[in-house]
Amino acid sequence: MDYNRLKNELQAVSEPALARFHGALIKEPPERLFGVRTPTLRKIAKRWNVDTLLNFPDEYYEVTFIKLVAVSYLPYEQFLQYADKAVPLITNWALCDSFKANCIKGHREEFLPWIEKFHAQGDEFSVRYALVTLLSYYVCDEYLPVLFKYLRKTDCSAYYVYMAAAWLTAEILVKHFGEGVRFLQEGALDAKTHNKAIQKAVESFRLTKEQKELLKALKIKIS
Repeated sequence: MDYNRLKNELQAVSEPALARFHGALIKEPPERLFGVRTPTLRKIAKRWNVDTLLNFPDEYYEVTFIKLVAVSYLPYEQFLQYADKAVPLITNWALCDSFKANCIKGHREEFLPWIEKFHAQGDEFSVRYALVTLLSYYVCDEYLPVLFKYLRKTDCSAYYVYMAAAWLTAEILVKHFGEGVRFLQEGALDAKTHNKAIQKAVESFRLTKEQKELLKALKIKIS
């Protein structure tokens, strides 16, 4: 059976200590992980057919990871055929942040309705996927209005959405400082997300000391 073959392949390159460490990071029990390093998982994904993979159960983190990576390697039109099956498989931040389809780079305008669809679904990891995709492929002058639109309408009450919104805002501040500052001054973000975005931007080596001091002055006091 193909599924047993994949499990045997993963078992052969597993590291129990890595499974324990990674499980703690992504809040998964160690028994759901083989403990296989990401570059190895990506190599394995290239050797498997997407339809075959999607028929396998999601009892192991690495199996789901391989499914998502295999989908992400597809050309754009094929990727779209599987996107609705792939995004619901995302159950933690690591799966979300690794699901990057570089084919989107050449089809950013066409993919915007898909971002809207996933964002509108409202569950924590569909929304995070939408924000992380914007972060990965849309932080440029042309799409700043789109980024600000999504940040204004995102409910940041879920932890991994809050972190993604802060991360996206911080990246805007690093790459488009003036526009980012004006957005912060608008007060569109809740105080917690606003302050986390500033913290993450200040931690960057890409901003000057003066820019960081300006950002620190924009922090909101939370009682």
